[in-house]
Amino acid sequence: MKTICLYFQVHQPFRFRRYRFFEMGKEHYYYDDYSNESIMRKVAMKSYLPANKILLEIFKEYGCRFKVAFSISGTALDQMELYAPDVLESFQKLAASNCVEFLSETYSHTLASLINREEFENQVKEHQERILKLFGKKPVVFRNTELIYNNEIGEWIADMGYKAAIIEGAKHILGWKSPNYVYCSAVNPRLKLLLKNYMLSDDLTFRFSDVHWNQYPLTAEKFTSWIKHMDQKEDTLNLFMNYDTFGNIQPKESGIFEFLKAFPKEVLSTNTLSFSTPSDLIEKFQPISALSVPHAISWADEERDTSAWLGNELQKEAFYKLFNLRDMVLQTNDPKILTDWKYFQTSDHFYYMCTKFFVKGSMHSYFNPFSSPYDAFINYMNILSDFEIKIKLALSSNNSGIKKTNGNGTKKTNNIAAKTDKEKVKKVVKKTTAKTAKPTKEDVVVEKTNKKTAKKETTKEKVKKSKKA
Repeated sequence: MKTICLYFQVHQPFRFRRYRFFEMGKEHYYYDDYSNESIMRKVAMKSYLPANKILLEIFKEYGCRFKVAFSISGTALDQMELYAPDVLESFQKLAASNCVEFLSETYSHTLASLINREEFENQVKEHQERILKLFGKKPVVFRNTELIYNNEIGEWIADMGYKAAIIEGAKHILGWKSPNYVYCSAVNPRLKLLLKNYMLSDDLTFRFSDVHWNQYPLTAEKFTSWIKHMDQKEDTLNLFMNYDTFGNIQPKESGIFEFLKAFPKEVLSTNTLSFSTPSDLIEKFQPISALSVPHAISWADEERDTSAWLGNELQKEAFYKLFNLRDMVLQTNDPKILTDWKYFQTSDHFYYMCTKFFVKGSMHSYFNPFSSPYDAFINYMNILSDFEIKIKLALSSNNSGIKKTNGNGTKKTNNIAAKTDKEKVKKVVKKTTAKTAKPTKEDVVVEKTNKKTAKKETTKEKVKKSKKA
């Protein structure tokens, strides 16, 4: 009997506000609270809440004959707590059904697995603890950011005690092999690999409402018939997708919710198909072969590599500058700085800088709040430069605080320390700002306008004083 594994990704980044060059060293708050709240509420109402309601109804009807798995990023959980506690509560109700498995991933949807093992493992542990606290379940299967995976990452995942990892069924890795089996890591056979069937997954995520698609409209009956006619020897069918496929990427008017309601009934009525969670799969099936992935793969674009986030010089410069700050960030031991540090790592920020196929209507522009990748880069680098100033000020403050405790505590000593701090602040701001990107034309115009306004106000004051005289 072939079994279907439905896995859904839930993720929302903390989006940045428009941060101008001339704000550096003056304003240290970076987030667009309005966009973050409004987008979370919009996706909640259009997707998360109605989809969760449908799943609960299906569980009531079929019990755990129908099962699904979720991977919810830490940033999405943070936003739910801030802006949509009703969504978090609905996921907790799903967890209570015992028909849902929660997977482990990095807390902030970071790309750390490509550069720093320690940061990667720290974020995985933090995410695991959060899932256990909120849903009462400890994950045993791992899903990396954007399904990024290679042999080295697989070794790290196995060393952390995970039994399996979910990865992309990329053609250039599989060759003639089918993604519809359980595999294992070539470097550590203890780690089982579950591969996404991207053809059928993308039929739902991207092609479902495409009226020009030769299979439109896609019904639950038609989709189930395709699965039934697949090779009978194959064990699994892994359908992995973003959860907001239901209601957001594919709108309610497309019939996507009707599909979700009807699909379990169609599958379970066959008596030859079933549903399983990732943990079920690794218990039921032994790997048919080892799979070697020497270079990083992902679930993005036709290339299925990491070029969507690190494919151009803009992305690489931002990425390496960010991780060069890591040692200083950890030295501050400042909770606010550590939170910013995590949120800055979210893969979406680098995705916005992607120059591949940047045309109106492409998936890259669809998810991009900036008018161009270059605007995204400039905004990110302005924020990162101020963040560096913020870190250095925190470190200098910590150091001066240590010196003060060693002194005699007199007023004179404190005044000298305060004066020294001011000099350090000036040096830090001057040194860091000099390294940043040049101000945009828009920033220059805003600054000039402000100066003109200030001059006009000064002139008015002089006129008033002369009249009084």
